[in-house]
Amino acid sequence: MSPDSGRYALDVCLACIEACERCTAAGLKEREVALMARCIALDLDCAAACRLVAAYLMRGSDYLPPAAALCADVCRRCAAECERHDHDHCRRCADACRRCAEACSAMASA
Repeated sequence: MSPDSGRYALDVCLACIEACERCTAAGLKEREVALMARCIALDLDCAAACRLVAAYLMRGSDYLPPAAALCADVCRRCAAECERHDHDHCRRCADACRRCAEACSAMASA
């Protein structure tokens, strides 16, 4: 992985963490919070997977490819769930998750 692609992947992971955390916080404030439970759970899982990948990127870990594959899967699932909700925070989260899934898929197959 080139330094530029590694930097891009790290930036995308960090942006996804932020989007997921913001989506979680906003989801918890929704009137029908029970309807957001799956979205919130996936936001938290996605942010955790992105944190792992970000740490592995910074350390140059040998475990990056399998972690990136997991992260890509979680990001895709989170994006799909967020797309089911008509909230700006969910739309922004879905966009960030799709970008991260794409970057992580590339790292997983590198």
